[in-house]
Amino acid sequence: MKSLRHAVALLVPALFALCAGVAFLVFSIGRRVVTPAARAADTEILAVDTGAQTIELARTPDTELPGRYGLFTTGTYGYVKLGAILSSDAKHVRRKLLTQVDSGARIDRPAGFNGWYYSSPTELHLPWEPVLIGSPAGPCPAWLFPAESSTWVIQIHGRGATRAECLRAVPVLRSMGLPNLVVSYRNDGEAPRSRGGSYALGATEWQDVDAAISYALRHGAERVVLMGWSMGGAIALQAAVSSANRLAIAGLVLDSPVVDWRTVLRFQARETGIIDPLPTLAMNALSSPLTARISGAEEAIPFDRLDMVARAEELAVPILILHSDDDGFVPVDSSRALAEARPDIVTMPHFTVARHTKIWNYDQTDWNAAITAWLRENRFSASE
Repeated sequence: MKSLRHAVALLVPALFALCAGVAFLVFSIGRRVVTPAARAADTEILAVDTGAQTIELARTPDTELPGRYGLFTTGTYGYVKLGAILSSDAKHVRRKLLTQVDSGARIDRPAGFNGWYYSSPTELHLPWEPVLIGSPAGPCPAWLFPAESSTWVIQIHGRGATRAECLRAVPVLRSMGLPNLVVSYRNDGEAPRSRGGSYALGATEWQDVDAAISYALRHGAERVVLMGWSMGGAIALQAAVSSANRLAIAGLVLDSPVVDWRTVLRFQARETGIIDPLPTLAMNALSSPLTARISGAEEAIPFDRLDMVARAEELAVPILILHSDDDGFVPVDSSRALAEARPDIVTMPHFTVARHTKIWNYDQTDWNAAITAWLRENRFSASE
């Protein structure tokens, strides 16, 4: 009996430590999901040839993609543009620099590869003006690219990004005569910070987009098309079913969208070696009012409400989904499921190879053509 008591005395603290360790992991995973993070370095600069204006990067599934891209750097430059691949092997990719890098410049090795390409509205050489959108979160900065149509496009960037992510779409949309309002939203580093400073994954951010719709309607818009990138797609979808202005929403364009967060978070967990039940426990913690704040959220995350495959019947406007089979970050499965659930309103052209929010970079011609054809088909262009 004494040995049994001794075994129990040893086992109870061990079980307590195990449960505490699991709880720590679960809450840590939850915090990563909802906490805005600094831009991560995902590749290394191995060499820069300022004479030839070339740059050599560590090879990754992103850096090996053909097309035009951007690279966040530290040192003399904060951002450089990249062009064609000139050579590559199993570990290295050498690309043409499209930003002039002067001799003697200091560029540190860690870098962040991305698809934004344009970093400022001035690079588009189009008329634009800065505006402020009065939202429930406070004044949210936006860029307005005016045009003649009374159908406005409101663009919404993704998680961990800024308005600059959306600039790629402005030229093709404006070529169709459509004004562009490129917006920010709470906790994105440009718009005001909410009390807790965390993402709600679209559950509250849509209110800032609703304010942008009101702004557009007050300034000459008769209807709007929402264009969302990645998490911006989740925000656009929430606005489409929740906005007081939803009758003015005439269509949605979604690039690499989050349509169902559970699918995305389970996929991302697997990619980083985190296996069930940890992702499920983390989502349960985020969705419970009792544990949401411990997990970093201001309020419980309503994953059921954010599942737009389950809510597909509530959608009532034409939707264009641009999503590569090889996204690598937000799996295409939920986009396909939404297209299958609502073939009457969803158009989803097939794209491959391009990774997350990089279809424009990899295949600008077909990406532009898909948007142009959809706008014409649904009579959104200024000429219709």
